[in-house]
Formats: sequence, structure tokens, C-alpha cells
Amino acid sequence: MSLFRTFLFVPGSNKRWFNKLANYESDNIILDLEDSVPLVNKDEARENVLNSISVLAAQQQKVYVRINKEAFVYSQKDLHAVIQQDLEGLVLPKVNGPEDIEEVSSQIAEIEKVKNLPVGSVKLIPTLESARSLYLAYEIGLKDRVIGIAGLTAKDGDIQRSINYQWTPQGFETLYYRSKIVLAARAANVIPIGGLWQEVHNLEGLKKSASFNRQLGYDGEMVLHPSNVPIVNDIYSPTVEEIDYYRGMLIEFEKAEESGLNAVIYDGNHIDAAHIKTARRVLDYASKIYS
Repeated sequence: MSLFRTFLFVPGSNKRWFNKLANYESDNIILDLEDSVPLVNKDEARENVLNSISVLAAQQQKVYVRINKEAFVYSQKDLHAVIQQDLEGLVLPKVNGPEDIEEVSSQIAEIEKVKNLPVGSVKLIPTLESARSLYLAYEIGLKDRVIGIAGLTAKDGDIQRSINYQWTPQGFETLYYRSKIVLAARAANVIPIGGLWQEVHNLEGLKKSASFNRQLGYDGEMVLHPSNVPIVNDIYSPTVEEIDYYRGMLIEFEKAEESGLNAVIYDGNHIDAAHIKTARRVLDYASKIYS
């Protein structure tokens, strides 16, 4: 089971950060070629990323790359540079609909063939940053290669401009949007990913925002600063109390089964087989994190 609690953005032009990534304990790394890189540094960033993917993978880092979208298509330069064996996948900005996924998938397949990589090996995480892409979230999630969809609610970002809501730290104005992402992702059997908290030194605000996303059903978040990683990892991990609760539930249910019962009162709650499936899922996930 892979972990998707955190995706840490690192500007591709800031290579001095690359050597520190193993210390940050982010489940995934996003080497960025897009908005965090000035236009004059795009070529340098592309070269940095090209030469660093295999190095970081050897350090047990799971590496994704956010590529640039040009006027109508995703950057051929970016795709040819970063697609290689140790790349986990691509983060696609400014997706407008499922047709974008189809087109870039064809581009990727050609490159995979040229580089003798298995066709389909490069996975995709589209970020939904327009009203249309949000409306078509489920259709986007169903496309081949897509393993997750990201619904980012950054202050003053593309999605705020597209929908024209007024951002608040509480986030109620994006509740429908964020809930729709979760529902679409679950229906398409892909990962719902949240974020993007921009007040990176406001750790209390980050904690509240990420906790709200976790309650809605997200599996993790994209983050902008290393200091945000442990907070988000903690929020998206089962607590000691939760682990103890579900272990106790399994014990009590097994005792009930031995007595010929298929339901039991545990901690004041009626428990049957459906609840036991939830308990086992949580405990399986916890074992992956804490092993």
C-alpha cells in the first residue's frame, strides 16, 4: 500500500533543496517545473529535474513532476525530459476536462515507446483548477493513468478566479467543491488529494484546514513548505486512540462470533460486520504507516 498523505512541492530551479528531501519525510515529492519556476529558469529547472529523479528514487523518494501547460498542449520539452523509469508520475496543472488527459496520455505513450518503458507506466494526478474541470471531476478520474485528482483551494488561485468565490480561512465557501472532489474520486476509484495551504508559517491554520479536509474524506494534501509535512502526515494518520479503539472492537466482535452472534455492543455502539470492515481497513493502514 502506497502512502499519499503528503505531496511536497519543490521548485525545480532550487536544486539545493533536493539534497534535503529525504529529511522531510514527505510521502511523495513534486518537483515543479510550472508556476514556482521563473520563465528564465525553465531550462535550468528541467535539467535539474532530469538529472535528479533517479538519484532521489535511490533515496526511497517517490517522485512526481508538475509539468507546464502551454497554450493548447502540455510541454513536449518537459515530457521528453522527465519521463524515465524512476518517475512515479506527472502532476497536470490547469486541466480543463477529460480530453486533456486523453491527449497527454497519447503524448506520454509515444515517449514511453521510444524510451522502452512499459506503456501506461507513467501515472497522472490532474489538478482541477477551473469550473469546468470541477464539473467533470468524475469523468477525469475515470481516465486511464489517473491515480488521483487534486482539488486545491489556494487563496487567490486559479480556481478562486474561475468560480469567483471569496476565500476564508474557515473554507465553507469551498465546501461543495471539496466534497464533490471526494465523491468523484471515490466513485472513480482514485485518490482525493487536497491542499494548498499558502500561509505556510501559520501552522495552526494549516492544521484546521487539513483536519477539515480529512473529515471530508481526503487521503492527503499537496503542501508548499517542509514545516507543513509533519503536521499533515499526523492529521492523515490514525491516532493511538483510534488504533486502540479498533483493536478492541475486533476483539469484542471475535468473542461475539465465538458465541454465535454477528453483532455486539462496543463502547456504547452497535457493531456488526460492516463496522469490522472499517476497523480492519484502519488497522491495515496504520500498520503500513507505523511498520
